[in-house]
Order: sequence, then C-alpha cells, then structure tokens
Amino acid sequence: MIKIICDSMSDLPLNILEKYDIDVIPLTVIFNGTEYLDGETLTKDEFYKMLRETDMMPKTSQATYVQFKSVFEKYDNPDTEVIYIAGSSVASGTYQSATLAKSDGHDNVTLFDTKNVAIGSALFVIKACEMAKKGHPVEEIISTLEKFRDEVEVVFSVDTLEYLKMGGRISSTKAALGNLLSIKPILEVKDGLVAQKSQVRGKKQVYSALAKSIVSKFGKDLKNRSIIIGCGDNKEDLEVAREALMKEAEIGEFYYVNIGCVVCSHSGPGILGISCM
Repeated sequence: MIKIICDSMSDLPLNILEKYDIDVIPLTVIFNGTEYLDGETLTKDEFYKMLRETDMMPKTSQATYVQFKSVFEKYDNPDTEVIYIAGSSVASGTYQSATLAKSDGHDNVTLFDTKNVAIGSALFVIKACEMAKKGHPVEEIISTLEKFRDEVEVVFSVDTLEYLKMGGRISSTKAALGNLLSIKPILEVKDGLVAQKSQVRGKKQVYSALAKSIVSKFGKDLKNRSIIIGCGDNKEDLEVAREALMKEAEIGEFYYVNIGCVVCSHSGPGILGISCM
C-alpha cells in the first residue's frame, strides 16, 4: 500500500482529502501571540475573519520533526510505503523537518519537494494519489512528479495591497498609491517563492490576466489538464475566474478550493489564483 502525506502548504479540496485519505501535517500560525495548528485548531473561515479584523499580520512556523516522526511511526510497517509531498523547501523549513524524521529509521518514506505552494503544490498531491490508486510504484510516481515540476503554472492576485504593506512586503507609499490607482499585482511561484509577474489596473482585468497567463503557457486546449481555482473568503470570485478561463480556453477537470493560512498570512484573505499542470 502507498500512503500519501502532505503539509498544510498544499491547499487541497475537501473531497480530494477524503477520497484518498490524505494525512496533512499542519504548520503553525502565530496570531497576536497565540499559536494555532493550521486547519486543526484554526479553521480557514476563522482565520479569514481574524485577518479582516486585525492590523497586524500573522506569522507561520514550519511543521516540526516531532510532528513528522509521529506520522511516519504510524505507517512504519513492511506493507506500507509513504510518499510525503512537501510545499516548497525554499519557502519553509518544513521539508527539512521531514528529512530529519525520515533519517531516523524510516526507510519506507520517500520525500518529494514540489518547490511550489498552495494550489500549485496541491496539483502534485492529486497526481500522486491518482497514480497510487492505479497501482503505479513509488519510483514511477516520483519520476512523473519530477517531470511535472517545471511545467506547473501558478498565478495569483490580491484584492488590496494593505496586507502586503502590513507584512512589510511593500512600502506604505506604494500601497497607498497602488490602492488609489486600483493596481493589482499578478503574482507567480518562481523557484519555490512567490514573486511578482506583472500588474493590471482594476479588478476586472485580474480575471483575464490570470486566465491568459495559463493559456500562454499551455495553449487553449486544457481539457486534459488538472486545474485548481482558489480564493480566500472572496468566494464570489471563483465563478468569475472560471468563466474568464473558459472564455480563453477549453477546460476539462477543475477543482475549487479555499486558499489557506500559509499563503493568506502574507496576501490577506482576498486572494484569487489559478494553477494548472
């Protein structure tokens, strides 16, 4: 049996988590001096509400050696092989914690660094689960994921620059000017970190920019590609984003998901993104 494990940097649809019985190792969210386990002692809806009401951005802390050791021990038997699919090792020390735990006598564990986050790393988890269910061996699953690592497109935007300002990522002047002119950054995951790709003026332009970014990489025929459309508490944007993508391309399978605490701790709750593999 192959058991798939990930961390809470991967934002997966609930039906996928349940369908494949995926174990999720939570990172820690530190909000106003209180520590919460992402997704366990703090739900996404609670987190969004806290973000809307704060003037100070939360921080996140990596999952620990002890957390991984506990989960690896649970599946420490000769009939089980474990694949841990990690959110970006550049963005968090969580992968290193898993490496230390694996080296402590867990030879049945294989680690894979997606070098991605949120709805980007989630695509790798879904792909691994699909392959494991079809009976592919661990080596083939890892080999396939490695081939896809440079072929995943993840693009985001945020509805306000205030949270980037609070987190110290942009200056107060730049945030004030950007909000005044309704400038929206188009962000991507590059080399394991979130970086700015471009910018547009006005929210209506965001939907089109995200869709066109996906099409520019993969073309208009997306029927055989996995797509995730994600948001924070701005659920009304999901359908608009889907329609924008359908206007630009032919799409097949896609998932909706709420983007979680790790990314929203930097972006704020009004985030919208599309990922495609």
